Amino acid sequence: MPRFDYPCPGCRTTNSLHDADCRFEGTQWPTVEKAYVDIVSLLSVAPRTEDSLSDLSHGEWDNLHTAALEYLKRQQRVVEEDGALRLLTAAEYKELVSEPTREPMRTLYLKGSVPGCHDNAVFAMVAWYEMVGLSWAETKEHVVEWLHDSGSWDRGGFEEATPEQLVESKRHVYEAGYGWKEKAQAAKRVIDRSV
Repeated sequence: MPRFDYPCPGCRTTNSLHDADCRFEGTQWPTVEKAYVDIVSLLSVAPRTEDSLSDLSHGEWDNLHTAALEYLKRQQRVVEEDGALRLLTAAEYKELVSEPTREPMRTLYLKGSVPGCHDNAVFAMVAWYEMVGLSWAETKEHVVEWLHDSGSWDRGGFEEATPEQLVESKRHVYEAGYGWKEKAQAAKRVIDRSV
């Protein structure tokens, strides 16, 4: 199931060492985590309006809480329905992020990879699924499925004998938590010229 991380909403660090220009620099990690827990604990009980979150939170609602809530919305962990905010279940979130909707990932997902960008495309897909919080097993399953469904594997140009071997060769991308954007943009440029 997808993991739930509590990154700093300013610089995305997951410890007390913020980026130098982060607006929450100097904020201790437990304080960042508490802001998320205040929000998640309330929304896990029932959908609530944004105003009621600040009224019901344990302690003072501050800029860190507001930024954490905005981050949860951007990451699509929290959605607005009928004027109330709702925390997606792990299964709903997994289903939502299984198909990338933002460029350049959308092009990669829909059109698949082509010879000349396979390394960048597979790297980007693995990094994307790691970033959205899927486990390695889920990531591998989704990328192998994508290789087949998108026609990427049928286009050829891979050194590995199977899609599973190809994805396994990118496990280091998942474990290191590399970003997806640069590789996805490079792959999209090649795909747009080819497909």
